Amino acid sequence: MIVEEEAQKRILDSIHLPGHVAWPDIDIQSSLKWWHKAVLYQVYLRSFADANDDGVGDIAGLISRLPYIKELGVDAVWISPWYASPMLDGGYDVRDYVDTDPLFGSLEDVQDLIDASHQLGLRVVLDFVANHCSSQHPWFQSALSSPEGSREREWFYFKDGQGEGGDEPPNDWKSIFGGPAWTRTLNHDDTPGQWFFHLFDSSQPDLNWKNEEVLVQFDEILRYWFNRGVDGCRLDAVSAIGKDDDYRDMGFAPDHLYRPDIWGPVPFYDAEGVHDVLRRWRRVAREYPTEKFLVGEVVVRDVDRLARYLRRDELQSTLSFDLSKIVWNADAFRQMINTLHGACFEGHSWMTWTLSSHDEKRTVSRYSQDGPAEGVLGDVTPTGHGRARAAYLLALALPGSACIYQGEELGLWEVMDIHEDRLQDPIYFRTGKQELGRDGCRVPLPWEKEGPTLGFSARHETWLPQPQSWADVSVATQLNDASSTLHFFRSVLAWRSTIFNNDEWAITWEPSPTGVLVLRRGPDFRCVVNFSGEPFCVGDDEEVLASSSPLTHERVVDVNNGAWLRARRFAAHQRL
Repeated sequence: MIVEEEAQKRILDSIHLPGHVAWPDIDIQSSLKWWHKAVLYQVYLRSFADANDDGVGDIAGLISRLPYIKELGVDAVWISPWYASPMLDGGYDVRDYVDTDPLFGSLEDVQDLIDASHQLGLRVVLDFVANHCSSQHPWFQSALSSPEGSREREWFYFKDGQGEGGDEPPNDWKSIFGGPAWTRTLNHDDTPGQWFFHLFDSSQPDLNWKNEEVLVQFDEILRYWFNRGVDGCRLDAVSAIGKDDDYRDMGFAPDHLYRPDIWGPVPFYDAEGVHDVLRRWRRVAREYPTEKFLVGEVVVRDVDRLARYLRRDELQSTLSFDLSKIVWNADAFRQMINTLHGACFEGHSWMTWTLSSHDEKRTVSRYSQDGPAEGVLGDVTPTGHGRARAAYLLALALPGSACIYQGEELGLWEVMDIHEDRLQDPIYFRTGKQELGRDGCRVPLPWEKEGPTLGFSARHETWLPQPQSWADVSVATQLNDASSTLHFFRSVLAWRSTIFNNDEWAITWEPSPTGVLVLRRGPDFRCVVNFSGEPFCVGDDEEVLASSSPLTHERVVDVNNGAWLRARRFAAHQRL
């Protein structure tokens, strides 16, 4: 429970909150907000920068590198969980929602981080994990020590098993991480007990979001961090908190993983109750003079389902992970962008365009292959680097926000050869070592060209091993190379902050040769990305603002490359 006396009093006073009251069909705060065209930089704390030299990134390390993030040209930092945690899933298994894990620092360090970020003009967006907590959380430990049918067990999903002695799980539901979504408990006398539900790892029991006490508790957790100065929250796996009281079998095979972007409706995901919770959180966000930002990790199969999360009284934005799962193809990109952009509501909800994250394979590696975006990765190629830059030109040209995962600005690739005894992702173990998991995109960043950890730590070993070839793409190396990926991102973000107006909502696809995308935004801006097999020529009446590789003297956008263009009449006017 939240330990602060004032917070506890608020919980007790508000156990019986009124039901949902719909916002009127007008924009309560109609002026455009900072997040409407913000660029977020995602920091995965364990792998960003290590200040205490234990081989693991921490809050003090992040503070020391905030100037680097500011100079990149972003508007906010989205930070992975810093909560107290056993770290069985990288901090997404939360043991205490209002304390910091000593691995990362203290609450004082968190406050210093928030204050230092604000002094630099950076907003702070915290990862908010609400679908589940850690099996070591006092809430779950209390449930385990309480009898069947108790108030404590109503905070979670405890069910009797099937078959003789209840030896079989309650149903055939599967985990997103692999294996069954049910784990059996032991009673005080060591006899087998009930089963509990976990959509992810068995160390992450799902919370029951139909329980009023759970609802009130998380209202207070949100307020706790908002009162400390956090500017918004990225809502982890938020669709998962919607569940129906329907426990029928779904027809899963023993080797299935549940995939919310593929499977149709299921009772344990994206049920209607999630929207009542989001409306409640939006009311909390609106309690502050500057409304807090709520951006959701919404993974659903249908765009109509996605749009429901972006209604006026729910989320301001969702992260568009779909772009990180499609092949390098003009039609695929155009269709996906149209679909996602069409799910938003002009004036009050926006997409946060995302090509990579701590859960996705690195962009350079995905685009080094021509097969499925989620296929087995091979060697990194120059083609992969060119495509990755071009894809970011397209994503950063779209209306709404954008997110850049740490290391993407360096052109880092997926590390595929981590030795088995160093792997940590529970996906690898829950799938019987069939799925490699996400460790390959979480390797600590290279800051320097020299040293055993390339400037990440004074220690001789990092929590995940770095490839020594990263020395050639380290921050120090790229700062001295005007043609580097780092300089490319800095240039593009500098242009982005000046050339787009917040009210330029519409996008237009201009007629172009097969395999070439030409996106127009406003009267004078075009983004060209060449997916075809032939060069694409740029007219003399356009100025090249940025390109994924230098254009030749014939003003050609080569295959697997892209460019930002602006009409020269506009550029001349700007110089007057």
